Amino acid sequence: MAENVRLIKKYPNRRLYDTRTSTYITLADVKELVLKHEEFHVVDAKSGDELTRSILLQIILEEESGGSPMFTSDVLTQFIRFYGNAMQGMMGSYLERNIQLFNELQKRMQDQSQSMHGGDNSKVNQDLWNQFVTFQGPAMQSLISTYMDQSRTMFLQMQQQLQNQTRNMFAGFPFPGFPMPGMPGHTPQGPGAQEPSSGSEPEKK
Repeated sequence: MAENVRLIKKYPNRRLYDTRTSTYITLADVKELVLKHEEFHVVDAKSGDELTRSILLQIILEEESGGSPMFTSDVLTQFIRFYGNAMQGMMGSYLERNIQLFNELQKRMQDQSQSMHGGDNSKVNQDLWNQFVTFQGPAMQSLISTYMDQSRTMFLQMQQQLQNQTRNMFAGFPFPGFPMPGMPGHTPQGPGAQEPSSGSEPEKK
């Protein structure tokens, strides 16, 4: 583990110990580390098992149990249905890339607003909020359009990946209307492959 990564140990009594400050901390303190973009790892003090994801999920649970949850019951239901599904791995990657893309969008919005208002945070925040709510302004519309296009591209890539996996998985099984390679009716594909011209038949040997 890199020396600059903060190490937090979780003890059997569920208390969290920050080895950098030599103090016990709470989930609220860990949340502050996340908000400050400080990298950290949480491990079991006895076994050394990685617990970072578990702690982050606890923070999300507390936030979702508060007054302003981010996910609706329908969204959470869909999440649960993806577990054990063939799409589980791809959906995780898709969501992760979308969040990264949205963060980039947010950063570009902040940079543009700061250049307009000369670093006045109150005006920057007000301008960001107005643009985000109304989707007004050429810059905002351009950013949103870019975000939607890239999100759509990622979805199409995920869809193509699923199709390729399905095709490879069932490559050895004959299906009506889908001739297997080497069998009559199969159309060659790939570099150098040729299809018979319209109205003609393949050359017979």
